Amino acid sequence: MKYLLLVGHARLAEGIESALDMLLGSRTFVVSCGMEDGTSPDAFRAKLTKKIEAFTPEDEIVVLGDIAGGSPLKNALVALDDKGLGEHVMVFGGVNLAMAISALMAIEDGMDLEAIRDSILSDGTQAVKQI
Repeated sequence: MKYLLLVGHARLAEGIESALDMLLGSRTFVVSCGMEDGTSPDAFRAKLTKKIEAFTPEDEIVVLGDIAGGSPLKNALVALDDKGLGEHVMVFGGVNLAMAISALMAIEDGMDLEAIRDSILSDGTQAVKQI
């Protein structure tokens, strides 16, 4: 199975999941986890570990984080690795809603990870415009 994992500071990840639900309907393969202010890395990883209980080493996981190198994304990777899930993980920082929509639709369409990557990068980049 393929999963879309959204992580970020405060409630950004949950907000993106909520927007996806509103626009496209809820999907069981979308999981979000925010790192609230004052939360320790250990507490965040414990919270995330509960949310990814169903993930197996055979699954493919697309991770979208708010800031490349930020605490939520770094700690999500540690949690995935601790669970033995590092082999089929593709990670992006700088998430925007267009990237999340693209990832959800590509996963749902059964695309392979390479095609999902291309779609996410193309749609996410094209969405950033000065108006």
